[in-house]
Amino acid sequence: MATEGQFEYESVLCVKPEVNVYRIPPRASNRAIRAADWKLDAPDWSGRMRVVARGKVAYVKLEDKMSGELFAQAPVEEYPGIAVETVSDSSRYFVLRIQDDNGRSAFIGIGFGDRGDAFDFNVALQDHFKWVKQENEFTKQAQAPDSTPKLDLGFKEGQTITLNIGQSKKKDRTRPQSSGGFGILPPPPGGKLAPPPSSSRSNNHNTQQPSAVGNDTGCLLDLDSSNSNSVAVSNPPAVTASSDLWGDFDSPK
Repeated sequence: MATEGQFEYESVLCVKPEVNVYRIPPRASNRAIRAADWKLDAPDWSGRMRVVARGKVAYVKLEDKMSGELFAQAPVEEYPGIAVETVSDSSRYFVLRIQDDNGRSAFIGIGFGDRGDAFDFNVALQDHFKWVKQENEFTKQAQAPDSTPKLDLGFKEGQTITLNIGQSKKKDRTRPQSSGGFGILPPPPGGKLAPPPSSSRSNNHNTQQPSAVGNDTGCLLDLDSSNSNSVAVSNPPAVTASSDLWGDFDSPK
C-alpha cells in the first residue's frame, strides 16, 4: 500500500547550479551560528541544489551536477524553522538539517558564491510557506460553521412587489424663447392668422375721403390746399362777368 503523499505532484521552486557543503562543528551553546567558524576555503562537497514542493512540504535536495544523483535532502515543514537557519555573519550561508530514509538527521552548512543565488533560495521558501498559510486559512473557514445570522431576503406569505418597466416621467415642455427674450404668441382661436397690413395701404397718403353732401365741404377742402392728403375739387364753377363783384372793366387799349 502506498504511503500518504507518495504520489503527490512535485513542483520545482528553485534551482541553483552551484552550492558548497560544509561540515560544521556541533553547537556548544545557544549562541548564534557564524559561518566564519567553518572552513570556507575548503568545502567538503559541491554540486547542484533543487528546491521542490510536494504538497505543503518543501524539500531542499543536493544533487550531483553531472548525474543528478541525490547526495542529501532536507525536508522543510515550516520557514523560518529548525530545518533551515540563517547565520549571523553572512547572508550567503545557511544551516540545513538533512534526513535519510531511516529518519536519521544531521546538520550541515551550505553556501552560495553569489548573493543573488542566496536571495532566490530564501524567497522561494518564503513564497511557498506563504501559500501554505493561505491554504490552511481557507480550510479552517470551510470547516468552521458560519455563526453569523443570515439575512432573510425571501418573500413573506402574501407579499408582492410592483415593477414599473418602460415608464418614464413626463417632462414639462417649455415654450422656446426667441433671441429677443419675448415669447411667441399663440395662434388665434380660429386657427387662421390675420394677414399683415398692406404696404400700399399704409403708405398711401392720397386716400380719397368720402365727400359729404353740399358745397361747404368743398370749400373747406379748398382752404387746406397745402395738405398733401386733400383732394382738389374737380370742375369748380366758372365765374361769369355778370357775377363779378367788382364790375365790368374794359381791357386796356
